[in-house]
Amino acid sequence: MEQHFVDALKNDDTKLIKVIYGDYRNEFIFFSKKYNIAEADSLDIYQEAFLAIRKHAISGKLQDVNSSFKTYLFGIGKHLIYNKLKEYSSKQSYDLILHKADADYEEITIDTSEKLTKEQELLRHYFKQLGKSCQQMLTLSFYRGLTNDEIATLEGYENEGVVRSQKSRCLKTLKNLIKNPLNND
Repeated sequence: MEQHFVDALKNDDTKLIKVIYGDYRNEFIFFSKKYNIAEADSLDIYQEAFLAIRKHAISGKLQDVNSSFKTYLFGIGKHLIYNKLKEYSSKQSYDLILHKADADYEEITIDTSEKLTKEQELLRHYFKQLGKSCQQMLTLSFYRGLTNDEIATLEGYENEGVVRSQKSRCLKTLKNLIKNPLNND
């Protein structure tokens, strides 16, 4: 990571901080458009991501980061975008009811009559028994499809090796829960 950026954030170099903030702002707004985030939300997310990276600089978490400043900043922003998308999805069903009459798109229906297989039910049941950090790790990896490097950047892990071992422990725990159900319920 660019050490002069880290130093500026740590030492409250307002002149350089303003430059850094401005340099990536519009690019982040453009980046966030592919997630269908409202521009006002994109601006809030960028502000929050920038503050988070500043906190990481002050606390020394950026010392051994191998990515560029931009990659790290956008990684934090992407995580915040995912959180905003979760908010959107919880509001979506309400909004769909309100705006259904105005819709100028083809309605997509999902067949919910199909039941989950026994294996899917087991996975869902025991996944819920994992800790929040393991649920987050496995969701980012297998559901969102992020690489270990992306997860490390996003979640503030030291490096991708830490992510790999954490993911391995989480999978092992999940497998043990599924294999030994009598010891877990």
